[in-house]
Amino acid sequence: MEGIIKTAIENRQLLSFEYKNKIRLVEPYTFGESSSGKDTLSAFQIEGGSDESANSVWRQFSIRQIKNLKLMDTKFEVIREDYHSDNANMNLIYWTV
Repeated sequence: MEGIIKTAIENRQLLSFEYKNKIRLVEPYTFGESSSGKDTLSAFQIEGGSDESANSVWRQFSIRQIKNLKLMDTKFEVIREDYHSDNANMNLIYWTV
């Protein structure tokens, strides 16, 4: 799973996965260890969640809870203006855009 996430971040490719019984489509930005010591993906969710208000938001995803991870062919070319790796609240960053 970590290899897929690393590839997605390096190539700026979208990821699709199931999280808390919902299918998510995200732009992956930062993968690392959260302040609680868990491996976490910080991403911009563009689709998925329980309702439309869950779309187009920054989210933290615990790697342990991600299922059916898929690397998509679609890329995101532009880094979002409000992105900054410090905002991910990570103790340790493994990979970031």
